[in-house]
Amino acid sequence: MNDRAGTPAQESDLVDIDALRAAYYDLKPDVSIPEQRVVFGTSGHRGSSLNTAFNENHIAATTQAICEYRAGQGIDGPLFLGADTHELSGPAMTTALEVLVANEVRVLVDAFGDWVPTPALSHAILRYNNAGHPDRADGIVVTPSHNPPADGGFKYNPPHGGPADTDATSWIAARANDLIADEMRGVRMSEPSGVETYDFRGTYVDDLENIIDVKAIAVSGIRIGADPLGGASVNYWAAIGERYGLDLTVVNPNVDPTWSFMTLDWDGKIRMDPSSPSAMASVLTHKDDFDILTGNDADADRHGIVTPDGGLMNPNHYLAVAIDYLFRTRSGWRPDAAVGKTLVSSSIIDRVAESLDRRLWEVPVGFKWFVPGLIDGSVGFGGEESAGASFLRFDGTVWTTDKDGILLALLASEILATTGKTPSQHYRELTQRFGSPVYERVDAPASPAQKTALGKLDGDAIGATELAGEVIVAKLSRAPGNDAALGGVKVETANAWFAARPSGTENVYKIYAESFEGADHLKRVQSDAKSIVDGALDGA
Repeated sequence: MNDRAGTPAQESDLVDIDALRAAYYDLKPDVSIPEQRVVFGTSGHRGSSLNTAFNENHIAATTQAICEYRAGQGIDGPLFLGADTHELSGPAMTTALEVLVANEVRVLVDAFGDWVPTPALSHAILRYNNAGHPDRADGIVVTPSHNPPADGGFKYNPPHGGPADTDATSWIAARANDLIADEMRGVRMSEPSGVETYDFRGTYVDDLENIIDVKAIAVSGIRIGADPLGGASVNYWAAIGERYGLDLTVVNPNVDPTWSFMTLDWDGKIRMDPSSPSAMASVLTHKDDFDILTGNDADADRHGIVTPDGGLMNPNHYLAVAIDYLFRTRSGWRPDAAVGKTLVSSSIIDRVAESLDRRLWEVPVGFKWFVPGLIDGSVGFGGEESAGASFLRFDGTVWTTDKDGILLALLASEILATTGKTPSQHYRELTQRFGSPVYERVDAPASPAQKTALGKLDGDAIGATELAGEVIVAKLSRAPGNDAALGGVKVETANAWFAARPSGTENVYKIYAESFEGADHLKRVQSDAKSIVDGALDGA
């Protein structure tokens, strides 16, 4: 934890916007250098122009690769294009438009020149594709999500509306790097013309009544505070309050590409993470001014929930409350609709699902795994421990296939309006029934070779039989829900578990751990986890 975590940003913490924009155009990547290649993580390609990791050639080549990919897949409908409030999102969107138009792709951008949250783009793709058109739509959202102000991000969402799978992103990244290596000779660009528009905000906001009980919220008169954290949801929250007659205040309507109004995150960086107490410190000063106070990151795919009686909720705690509430109130969902969670989310969700007599569907890290189930209604709710989730409409049909932080924030108000209890109160009641887990993620050093070995590690390679004094009951390297590789391992006992995964950007591996036996027991779990993983890696 940095000494300045949770304190206001100072002038020295702010990125030089002019230098950032100039570097986007001036610096040319060399893809023989790994750090300068196009690399798609779970949420697209990300990097800073200052490090020659997110520059004009990256975006032009990636967009050209997307044009070729969609043509090869027979995707010939419109492409929805939106961007968040990061400084690099503007020039990257312009570059993408120049390539898309030159490749004769029908492009739809926001009708009012507004920023476009990730969930609004997913909603637009699905709305078009479910309307019976003979062609299929897809989309690009230009965002690095909650990343610092110096970063840019570029994400492709195919016709299913959610994050592209590895097959698609691997092909797109490889083709983009080939184009860059060939000095961009295969990239077509022209001045944008004939670009169509789409009302992302109005369409999304008007449809919310089909998934959230906005009438109950309005009738209750609860006071809602929404902080967009300088992100793309800023005008959406104002529109939601006006459209549905809610007592809703946009706590901070400011948009500043340096994010100078933020408090520093745990590591001393500016990061728009609504689930981080350090990043949300300034928001938390308004805790007692509202009945429900929420935050979103820059592209509004993450949520943070603040209550007067509980402060900022741990994301795992809120997911458990949301699941318990939704599966008890959504009578239009399929009776066999499952509870979807990633394997590094809290096990209190397992206990909640069992009490609801609902199937638990555990998948690896990455929201893309929930997409098929949300589309066909076999998964009612999909959530990640990193404060990202979505769920079905009242009638059991798909809403979005990407994370929706606006939706989850509104759900907190519905829960209070219809039950008279805050999500924090509901969580305390859940712990009285199921126990109170302690959860933490820590990092441990690992060489590139060790990270590779961990990513391929088989659970059977772990020889330990006990974890923190309890008998190990499962050693997993594949997800129970869909048998997909975890890219790491998870070890479980009756009252605790840990999961270990290599970092995609640093020479560390991540240890997620949880115990229902208290903080001291959690420390033992973490210590044993490191010994177990290190031992397995030494033998690999």
